[in-house]
Amino acid sequence: MGATDTIGRIAASIGELNGVDPEFKASMDVPKAGVLCALPALLESGLLSSTDKHFQLPKGYYRLDSIFLLLSFLALARIKTIEDLRLCSPGEWGNILGIDRIPEAKTLREKIGILSENEKPAEWSASLSSEWMQNNPETTGVLYIDGHVRVYSGHQTKLPKHYVSRQKLCLRATTDYWVNAMDGQPFFMVTKEVDPGLLKVLEEDILPILEERVPNQPTPEELESNPYQHRFTVIFDREGYSPETFQKLQEKRIACLSYRKYPGEDWSEEEFVEQAVCMSSGNSIQMKLAERGTFLGNKLWVREIRKLSESGHQTSVISTDYVSDFQKLAGEMFSR
Repeated sequence: MGATDTIGRIAASIGELNGVDPEFKASMDVPKAGVLCALPALLESGLLSSTDKHFQLPKGYYRLDSIFLLLSFLALARIKTIEDLRLCSPGEWGNILGIDRIPEAKTLREKIGILSENEKPAEWSASLSSEWMQNNPETTGVLYIDGHVRVYSGHQTKLPKHYVSRQKLCLRATTDYWVNAMDGQPFFMVTKEVDPGLLKVLEEDILPILEERVPNQPTPEELESNPYQHRFTVIFDREGYSPETFQKLQEKRIACLSYRKYPGEDWSEEEFVEQAVCMSSGNSIQMKLAERGTFLGNKLWVREIRKLSESGHQTSVISTDYVSDFQKLAGEMFSR
């Protein structure tokens, strides 16, 4: 339970140790040690690739990488708060990290406070986001944007109330807007305590980041030579439906894909043709699809694609992507 590395602890107490090196020993029946199976995935995702560039801890017993790995392992073990560490065996967790014991809750909170100063987490997040996009350029041409309400159960701040659909209640919460690749990989998140809505967050917070970070965008010469070419595509649900916003995005040469509000009368079933649609998972699904051109809100000409279900219901999708075939657009939308 207690610290066993006496020499290391004494050296840290007099400022002569800048983090102890992990040293793993043979052990049996270590609780939660299965989280080590996720270590290669954590390292591959860049958890420790740029931490030294953005963070620095004062001299002490615990190294920076030990703190980051501990926090990651706690998340994997479903330990949601630092206070929950008081109910865990610090020596057993120390065995997982290769040290004598993990820091107590108070020490860990102090170190997290140091790491959170001067917007360093935001800089690190931006660096990781750019790295992920550069490493996966084939998945960044189409980006999914979605908002999720995250309930706050603490008492240290008075957040505004949001409607939580899964509980059918208005609770204190924040709204997180996630930007994901087609395969579900998250690139970054924008958190809003006071939610201005998807459209405002999209225009003011998300698009400026995407315009800067999305790789393999067409050059200005390519855009000028082909008036229908777009830089990348953003996909969102009906909350983002706005002909005015679609037109603004088109002027920036950003294609959008969304469900249509108020689609009007059903189309004739004779227009629908069964097509093989490739989903983001790689599976091919048969869908009955039809396409028309639509003048939206007397402002913008868009492509409207409808899917006919077995029950006869028609799902309407609109897009300002004038280049891709409609089977591809259907696959991108219905893979959400």
